[in-house]
Amino acid sequence: MDRYERILTLHRILKTSRYPVPFDRLKEDLRCSRATLYRDIAFLRDGLGAPIDTDSDNHAFGYSRDEAERFELPGLWLSSEELHALLAVHQMLARTGPGVLSSALAPLKLRIERLLSNAEGDKRYELARIRVTGSAIRRMDETVFRSVASAVLERRQLMFRYRARTSGSEGQRSVSPQRLTHYRENWYLDAWDHGRNGLRSFAVDRIAGPQPADATAIDVPETELDQHLAGSYGIFAGSPKAWATVAFSARAARWVADEHWHSRQEGRFLADGRYELRVPYSNAKELLMDVLRYGPDAEVIAPPALREEAKILLTLALTAYDSRKV
Repeated sequence: MDRYERILTLHRILKTSRYPVPFDRLKEDLRCSRATLYRDIAFLRDGLGAPIDTDSDNHAFGYSRDEAERFELPGLWLSSEELHALLAVHQMLARTGPGVLSSALAPLKLRIERLLSNAEGDKRYELARIRVTGSAIRRMDETVFRSVASAVLERRQLMFRYRARTSGSEGQRSVSPQRLTHYRENWYLDAWDHGRNGLRSFAVDRIAGPQPADATAIDVPETELDQHLAGSYGIFAGSPKAWATVAFSARAARWVADEHWHSRQEGRFLADGRYELRVPYSNAKELLMDVLRYGPDAEVIAPPALREEAKILLTLALTAYDSRKV
C-alpha cells in the first residue's frame, strides 16, 4: 500500500470509528512499520489539518468528536479501486452512442487518469482493455441529449418536436421532464405530457429542436412513475393488463433462468426440465419480440390472446419464407 492509499485508509478508519483506535490495530490495517505510521499520522494532523486526538493511556488515536463530522480531506481522494471503477464507468458511458457524452466526459477521463498516475507512481492503464460492446444502438444528436438532460436536472419544462416511430407522424410536445432512462442501449425521456395530460416515455433519438421553458417542471411522485412506467414489461407504459406465461425448453432454460426480464417476474423449473416464466405486460409488442428470438425453444402458454398473437407472427414469418422464390 503506497502513501496515498495509507493516508486515505487512515482517514476513513478514524472518521468511522466512534472510539480511539489502538496504534497496533492501525499498523496492522495499514500494513506498515511503526515509524511509517507515526509519519502518516503527523502528516494527516499537521499537513492536512485533521482533528486527531491522542489517547496516551491506551496508545490510541481518533478524531475529535466535535470536528470529525465536519472534516474531510482537501481535494478529491479516491482509492485505486474507486478510480478503476470510475474509469470503467467512463468507458461504458462513452460507448452509449456515437458521440453522446464523449466530449463532455473527456475532461473527466483526463482527471481520473491524472489521479491514478499521482496515486500509483505514473503507472499507465490501457482503457482499451475494458471493452463495452453495444448492440442495436440508435444514432442520437449529442446536442439534443444535453438539452434534454439539462431540463431533467434543472427541473424546467421542455418543448420539442417528436417523430413517433410507429406512425411516422410529427407533433409538438410540451412536457415536464421527470427522468432519463437508459434502456437496452438507448436513452428515453420519462415525462409528464401537458398536451395529453399523462405520463409518457419519449425516445431521445426521436426528439428534435428541444427548447427549455421558463416554467418549473411539475414533479410526479417516484412511486407513481414506477407504477406507470415500470409496472409492465419493457419500455411501453401503462398498468399491466395481464400476466404472460412462457415455457422455455430445457436447453434454453439454462440461460433464461439467469436473465432479468422484469422486476416482478416469477420463474420455476418444470418436472421435464423446462423453465416457466411469468411477467406482467401492457403492450405485447416488445414481449413477443423477446420471446420469439428464442425460436422453437419458447412457447407462449397464456393468456390465449397472447398465444394466438404469437402464432400469427410465426405464421407470417413462415409465409414470407414460403412465398419467396430463391
